Amino acid sequence: MVALHLMTSAVQNSELLSRLFVPLLGSVLVGLLVLGTLVGANLIRLMRALRHQAAGSRLAARLLAMFALISLLPVGIVYYYSLSFLMRGIDSWFDVEIDSAMEDALTLNQASLDLNQRVLMKYSSQILAGIQDRSATALTLTLGDLRRQAGALELTLFDRSGQVLATASDDPLQLVPDQPEREVMQAVRQGINHVGLEPGASGELVVRVLVRDPDARPLLLQAIFPTSARISELASRLEDAYNRYTELAYLRQSLKFSFTITLSLVLVFGLMAALLIAFRTAKALTAPIADIAHGTRAIAAGDYEQQLPLPPQDDELAFLVASFNAMTRRIAQARDEAAQSQQAVEQQHAYLQTLLARLSSGVVAFDGEAVLRTSNDAAPQILGIELDESDPVSLIALEDRHPRLAHWCDTVRRRIADGRDWREEVTLLGSDGRQVLMCRGSPLPSPTFATGEGLDNGSESPGHVVVFDDITTLIRAQRDAAWGEVARRLAHEIKNPLTPIQLSAERLRHKLLRKLPDQDARVVDRSTHTIVQQVEAMKAMVNDFSSYARLPEMQQEPFAFDNLISEVLELYRAGPVKIEQALGAAEAMVRGDSKRLRQVLHNLIKNAAEAVEQQAAPWIRVATRVVEDNEMHFVELAVEDNGGGIEPELIGRLFDPYVTSKAKGTGLGLAIVKKIIEEHGGIIRADNTEQGARFSARLPVSTGYGTPRHSSSTPQAGEP
Repeated sequence: MVALHLMTSAVQNSELLSRLFVPLLGSVLVGLLVLGTLVGANLIRLMRALRHQAAGSRLAARLLAMFALISLLPVGIVYYYSLSFLMRGIDSWFDVEIDSAMEDALTLNQASLDLNQRVLMKYSSQILAGIQDRSATALTLTLGDLRRQAGALELTLFDRSGQVLATASDDPLQLVPDQPEREVMQAVRQGINHVGLEPGASGELVVRVLVRDPDARPLLLQAIFPTSARISELASRLEDAYNRYTELAYLRQSLKFSFTITLSLVLVFGLMAALLIAFRTAKALTAPIADIAHGTRAIAAGDYEQQLPLPPQDDELAFLVASFNAMTRRIAQARDEAAQSQQAVEQQHAYLQTLLARLSSGVVAFDGEAVLRTSNDAAPQILGIELDESDPVSLIALEDRHPRLAHWCDTVRRRIADGRDWREEVTLLGSDGRQVLMCRGSPLPSPTFATGEGLDNGSESPGHVVVFDDITTLIRAQRDAAWGEVARRLAHEIKNPLTPIQLSAERLRHKLLRKLPDQDARVVDRSTHTIVQQVEAMKAMVNDFSSYARLPEMQQEPFAFDNLISEVLELYRAGPVKIEQALGAAEAMVRGDSKRLRQVLHNLIKNAAEAVEQQAAPWIRVATRVVEDNEMHFVELAVEDNGGGIEPELIGRLFDPYVTSKAKGTGLGLAIVKKIIEEHGGIIRADNTEQGARFSARLPVSTGYGTPRHSSSTPQAGEP
């Protein structure tokens, strides 16, 4: 409609038509392109829906065809008759009689103006012939009178060279005459007088006349005469009307083409708009059906949260959509109840997992094929292995990977095959010594087996759970207590007769040594001396028994551990064995009994010195450092030697009472060392190095007494 309105207005103004046609056509084409894109996109979507047999697609196609037919029939009829009327109307504007009338009117106007101009040119020649006196003053006065008589606006007299001789004007303020053009002046000099109609200074039409002197004098006269205002107006209007008619006649085919394009675009716009309305109407009618189909597929896929939008009209479709929404709500409610039940089961499972993770006992579960499926955190720590629940391992594979666990795997496999509750003590042997496990097992009640990723019901046989504890420390403590009781009783029973025996032997020696012959005296002296030495040795052994068996009576006080080490090492400076020291815990404080810890260091250095006696270049290295373990700080003491090391079969039992590799040793020295270290809250271990043996003991740093210079569980450069 905007295009038609602008086109109608442009018919009256060809310049407006030429200026508006391209922008108008461009904007219309852009709008048509937008509409075409929208219609094309909808058509493509409809074709895809028809190809996939989407719900409501066939109904949408029928509605589209009906709307296109309904809109195209009336618009096409109007288009045809409107276009025919416009074509005939435009042709009638340019009839032959109208062309002749316009040309005659223009010719008549031109003839009238030419007659008037010829009269004025003749009159100007007569005025120039009547000028006789050529003095400047006379010429000025004469031209002024002649101008007023002739009714001219200006009279100017020139010589042949174009020099102004005199001028007279009706405007007293105009000092310089209106000069003619150079071509006009040149033509007049050649004998062709000039008369012409041209616009004046104020915009009205004037007649300019430039003539030669009829008497052949070297004079030229220019006269400017006014024209009638009515004549100027009529001439201008006639000329404009003729020019506009000429332009319209020239643009006749263009007008036809423009109106044809405009009406065609209006037709296409109407069809496009009808198609868009058809798509909109089809969408409004088929959207509920498509939504229900989509919701049905979503429910089939397990999505029960579907709530379809209700149509704006309260009709049968709205009732159908509301019923569907009610159905999905009930299904979702049932699903949520099932999910809550599942969540409760998972929470219970998580509770059991948390409980198992906090147990100090190891817990492992096997399926019916003796494949280890799950375990708590304590199980791999006790067994000394790494377990990955994402990679189930059978007992046979576990035994192949870790031969040390052969006895345990065999016991568990045998008990799983038995299928009853059981309890058994299992002993494992490894590089760290003997490890005793108390194992208890029971078959699982369900044939299904829980794994880390869900339930695995691939095995019909029931699973089996095994719970085990490392009782090595408990057994060792019981054994130590038993040994302590034995040592206490032995010390009590042996110590009482030792003193009388020693006194009796000394008395016999004193009484008989001087009275007996020399040979008998030597026998008595040697015998009594032996008795006294052996009694002293037994006293030393009894004292060791007492030291091991008696309860600790420590004097608890904080002290600098490195200072204690330095004091003890000073006692061995002059000895035959070279002792190296690397003390790195200068600021660490230890709380305990310095005398008993001094005994520990003496025993360790004494053992190391005895171990390196047969070496050509014996050495002992004593080092300390501060380490961090589980956010706690410890002072670590390491005593290392190059004495050849410890026999492998003794490493696990080295700190047990009466275990020794020395010919004359009692086997209580390292047991006493271990006991003192444990009384101070520490631990001690022994292992072999490339050149000898190393004893490492850790004691907790006293809180509030010094800050370690570094905290690291990794040995520094040069440390053992």
